[in-house]
This record gives sequence, C-alpha cells and structure tokens, in this order.
Amino acid sequence: MAVVTMGIFALGFRNATDPDLWWHLRTGQLMLENHKLFHADPYSFTKFGQPWVDHEWLSQIVIYGLYRIGGWGGLIAAFAALISIAFFVVFLRCEGKPYVAGTMTVWGAIASVPSFGVRPQMFTLFLASLLLFLLERSEQRGRLLWSVPVLMVFWVNLHAGYALGIAFLLIFWVGDAVELAWGHKQQRDVRVRMKTLALVTAASIAVVPLNPYGQAMYRYPFETLHSRAMLAYIGEWQSPDFHQAKYLAALCLMLAWLVAPALSPRRLRARELLLLAFTMAAALRSVRHIPIFALVAVPLLSAIIQARFNQTRNSPFDLATPLTRTKLMVNVVLLAGFLGFAAARAWLVVAKQGASETKEFPSAAVRFLKLARAPAPLMNHYNWGGYFIWQLYPQYQVYIDGRADLYGDSFLQEFASTYYLRGSSWRSGLERWGVRTVVLPPDAPLVTALSSLPDWKVVFSDPQATVLTRTLPVH
Repeated sequence: MAVVTMGIFALGFRNATDPDLWWHLRTGQLMLENHKLFHADPYSFTKFGQPWVDHEWLSQIVIYGLYRIGGWGGLIAAFAALISIAFFVVFLRCEGKPYVAGTMTVWGAIASVPSFGVRPQMFTLFLASLLLFLLERSEQRGRLLWSVPVLMVFWVNLHAGYALGIAFLLIFWVGDAVELAWGHKQQRDVRVRMKTLALVTAASIAVVPLNPYGQAMYRYPFETLHSRAMLAYIGEWQSPDFHQAKYLAALCLMLAWLVAPALSPRRLRARELLLLAFTMAAALRSVRHIPIFALVAVPLLSAIIQARFNQTRNSPFDLATPLTRTKLMVNVVLLAGFLGFAAARAWLVVAKQGASETKEFPSAAVRFLKLARAPAPLMNHYNWGGYFIWQLYPQYQVYIDGRADLYGDSFLQEFASTYYLRGSSWRSGLERWGVRTVVLPPDAPLVTALSSLPDWKVVFSDPQATVLTRTLPVH
C-alpha cells in the first residue's frame, strides 16, 4: 500500500506547466490581496468588464496560498499528494488482494498521467474518488450518505466538476432501481437506500447555489460541455489520439473490459455497468475525463481479476502466507527504495521548473515586452494568455487566454480565422480590436503574413516567439 502510494506520488510530481495555471495564480493573488472575488473580466481588452463566472475561485486561493508559502516545490508536492490520496482511495475500493489491487491502481494512475498537474481539475479527481468510496461504503453504513451534501458545498466552490458528483448519485439511484425491478436484492433494504439516495441527491442539488455566483453554477457545466469551439481547438477536450504512446495505458484499460468479464465468474451489478458506460463514453469523448474513467474501471477490474484467480488453487496472488522476517526486510527495502526515488524525482522536477517554463512559454519575449514597452493592444497565442496575465498584467491586457467559456465560441472562431488566415477577412480581428503588437510562435501563419506587410515590423524573434508591432496608425 505504501509502495503504491509513493509510486503514484512520484508520477504526480510533475513540472507546473499547465497554460491555465498562471491566471489561476494571478487571480488567487489578487483575491487574497484585495479581499474581493471577481464577477467581471479584468484581464483582457476584448472581454473587459464582461460577466465572468470564476467557478474555480477557491481552488485559485489554495493554489496561490501554497505557492506563496512553499514556492514551486510546495505547490507541486501538494498536488502530487492530492493525486496520490485520490488513488489511495481507489486502492481501498479494490476487492482484490493487495498485489492485484496495487497493480490495477498503478495501471489506472499511469493511464491518467497526461491529465495530472497543478490544476483545479485535481480537486475534482480527489472529490470524485472520495464520493465513490462513500457511495459504495454506504451500503453497509447508510449514514455516510449524509456527508455527501457537505462534500458538494466544497466541490461547487472548487471546480465545476461538481456536476460529475450529481451524475454519480443519479447513476447509483438508477442502479438500485434496476436491481429492485430485477429482484436481485431484498426489496425493503433497496427501497430504504433509494429513499435516502433521493433525499441526499436533492440536498446535493439544493446546495449548488451556495457559491459566489449563485444559481449560475447550475447551468455553467452544461454550457461548457456544449461548446463546439472548445472541442475543436482545446486539446484536452478532444478525443484521445491512441496513436500517441501516452494514451496506450488508457487504451489497454478500455480494451481489458472486452476480455476480462468473459473470463471471470464475477458479474457486474447494474450500477457498475452504468458507471462504466458513462465514464468510458466521457473518456472517449475528451482526454480530460480519462482519470474519471480510471476511478471507476480500476476497482471493478481488480474484483473481476481476483474472482478469476480465486477459482485457481495456489494462485500467485494468494497472500495468505505468514509474514516472515525475510519478507519484512524485502518490504522495508522496497519502501526505502521508493522513498528515495520519490525524493530524487521531486528534487529533479523542482530544479527543472525554470527550464520547463522557458521551454513551454515565451519567457524571453516577455522580458522584451517589459523593457521595450511595445504598444498595446497586444494579440497573443491562446496558450500564452495565462502566462501573460501572470507576467505582464496590468501593464498589458491579453487578447485571449484559457477562459474559453468567457470568450465564447464565436470569438474563438474569430481568433482561429485570424491565426490561420482563413477567408479573405482574416485581418478583421486585428482591425476590430486595434491590435498594435502581435506575439505568436514563429511558425504561425499570421506571423508569416504580417511579416510581408509594410505596416508590420518584427522587433523580436527567437525559437519560441516572434514579436511584431504595427508601424502605421490604426484606423
């Protein structure tokens, strides 16, 4: 158990390079310094003053607080610990022997690695894991269900992923209803549980407005899920590309469900089938949902595999033998080795944080902008908006950043048309907003086009970014 937890901690200890992290840091800083939450956009000149539902406000305060207290090392370590605890709860939910449960848990964690990082989504990962634990254990201890509305109050203020929790509650209720109809359970016990689940679900829905944005949080998750531009242009909202090696573990986890149930005497319950179908469909639709699928798939796969081995005598996974001194020493050596590995990885990751930032973001171009004071307004790359907010606000407001919900589909489409020179009106975005400076990757189609125009001049360029300024007045 300890070895698995330390191994997942090491997997989760990754450089903080999420494009949205930077505006989360700035927002958390400003909220703590000014003792005031945001209800309108302060960062962009294109949407300045527009209503903004900052659904991650509490996460941002936690993120900046950790950064201020512990620096990059403390912040990264805290989120690695959050991830490892989430999967430790998965381990506790596994029915198999420790070796089976541990192997399956590590498999699920490896499948989820592309989504790991210092990001508010990790709060949803942890809370979803905890909710599944409470729902499953509540069959023996029904009172556990009444802690769910309290959990939901924190969840709705940390991240809009709270809607996933509501979905899990509904799936458990439907699963019980199906089992009641099929007569697989004692009817009286199922009816009592269904009544309690219905009350808890109603209470969980009722507490959603207990956040700074009130009833707006009811519709926010659904507006995000139905954004076509986000699905088209934001990588983590797109379906996983299984040609990439980083999604191989997730693919194998999904494929395992085509084989394992047929080889095991263990049959899935109605709610388990519904949870698998729901989360697998979500994972196939968007990369960011793969960890949620792992939370559901790993314990069930562990139970199915263990049931298969229970049919075989002298199974290699039978750990009923007594703990000898030799085995104890082996376990101690393994734990010490994993502790050393985790510590070495942590030191290496923190040491490389600056280099990772320089590799992923235009740090040299930012230094140039600070010194040269290039004219505003400034058009920036979508993935760099958050970094500019952290480094350049309030000297510069951004054209766009990772808050896709704020900008909306039509604006994202306009930006894409300008960036990729689509149509004859590709300059309309520049003209409409009076852009005087452009900061984009050197290979961006817009950079190539502007470099050939007499009224635009390259004033800075390196392998990471090119800065162009307009030399003629904007009409």
